[in-house]
Parts: sequence; structure tokens; C-alpha cells
Amino acid sequence: MKVKKAVIAVAGYGTRFLPYTKAVPKAMLPILNKPAIQVIAEEVVNSGITDILFIVGYKKEVIEEHFLPALELEKVLLNTAKKEFYDAIKYPETFAKISFAIQTELNGTAKAVEIAKDFVGNEPFAILFGDDVMYNDGLPVIKQLVDVYERTGKSVIGCKHVELKDVPKYASVEYSSENGREYDVTVITEKPPIELVKSTLSPLGRYVVSPEIFKIIEELKPAPNGEYQLTDALSTLAKNFGMIALNFEGTRYDMGTRLGSIKANLEFGLRDPELKDDLVNYIKNLNL
Repeated sequence: MKVKKAVIAVAGYGTRFLPYTKAVPKAMLPILNKPAIQVIAEEVVNSGITDILFIVGYKKEVIEEHFLPALELEKVLLNTAKKEFYDAIKYPETFAKISFAIQTELNGTAKAVEIAKDFVGNEPFAILFGDDVMYNDGLPVIKQLVDVYERTGKSVIGCKHVELKDVPKYASVEYSSENGREYDVTVITEKPPIELVKSTLSPLGRYVVSPEIFKIIEELKPAPNGEYQLTDALSTLAKNFGMIALNFEGTRYDMGTRLGSIKANLEFGLRDPELKDDLVNYIKNLNL
């Protein structure tokens, strides 16, 4: 089946960005002049996906308003002949069929995904998280996963090899065989202690999964911290139905950290033709 639906989970509090996130959800952190959530959604749209469900929470109305018409602002921009700005604010209103669902209890990533059950129905779907912004100039990362799913019929997780010391921040993906950039997944372990790490292949916020995941989440037991982890559900999905880990081509920015946010803005700025030269000159002449 074709992958036409995506779930983007952005319900966290963004505590590492307080006090900014007291009034503004973390998903609205800017990358140049776009909020991170729009950059992520554009990756989805550019991959051929037509329906997006945002799982929202704290300050959800700010996210919703970004994807709704702003009639007064649109009128002003049209009356002042600022067509390029008008087009920029209209685009996120029109680029996909968008809906929202609320995660009232922040009890784990698996429970966030479970909210999407009615939206997904009996179709494969993409899962993305608001902390993870990807860049690939040619082929969007989620499209790389979609292509593997549609070719193989197996769920796919987007991964990179990370440094051993960083595996406990993410998860460890064990595999039985590899073929180029593709690995046959056997076990996924959430945030393993470094002494128990068996693989440095880690999932980094991009997934395309079959609807069987919902039955697995229903039967999932919580982790010791009381949260229901999507990683645990994915590990069961891999065991029961098979799964491929794709070492995707592209750069990942961790928008959940201040450093990751700075890196994203700096590198996106260096790719922007209007900003690049001035930004390079500024960096060269820094005297800190």
C-alpha cells in the first residue's frame, strides 16, 4: 500500500527551552523564518504524503493557529502588494489535509502514537517527532523510508550509526544481516546502559510502520519509569512481522537541545543564498 498519512508528535513541554517555552510550544522554535514544525511537515509533504495528524499538548492553540488562515494578515499583505509574504503564510494552510489530536497525559511516545489509531485506520503511516529536523537537498528522509516500505512491505525505521557514548541517549538496533544501507532488525533496546550496548545503530525520529503497531501498543507494558515507549512496541513489531532499519542519507538536527537548535539555524543559514555571504563574513570576523 502507498503511504499517504503521517503522524507528527509535538506534545512535550520543552523544559530545556524555558522560559521561552512558557508561552510558545517547543515545536514553534524557529529555523530562520520558519517554525521547526513546518520544516518537518514540509518534509512529509515533499515525500508525497497528503494527510497529517499533529499530536499536540501544551499551548496547542499556537500550533493550530499557524496552520489556520490568518484573514486579517492576509488582507494586509495583499493590500500592500507583499505577494511573497502572502504566499509564505498561505502555504502551510494548504499543503496537506491537516488535523489535530490532543495528548492529555504525557505517558510515553507509544501512547502518543496510539492516539492516531482512528486517523490511520488500516493503512501504513509515517511517524515523526518534533525534536528531529532532517535535511536532505535531494530526497527527503521520510521519503527514503517510504520508498523502502513500498518496495518491501516491511516497517522501516530511520537510523544512523552514532558514537558508543551516545547510544544510551537513544536506542540500540540489533540486526541479523545488512544489505548496503538496509539492516534486518531483530531487537531494539531503548536507552541501554553503555555496558549492554550491542549495536551503535540508533533510530533518530523517522518511522514508517504498518497498522499492526496499534494492537502491540494496546498490549504494551510500561517501562520502569511508567512510560510506554514506542521503541518497545517497534521491537515487538520487528519480531512478529519483520522490520528494516535504513541508514538514511541526510543530516539530523536535535531541536530538543539548545546546541542542536543553534546548529540547525547556522547550517540552514549557510545554505540560504540571501544570508550565506553575510553570515560567512560575520563568522570569520567574530572576536570572542
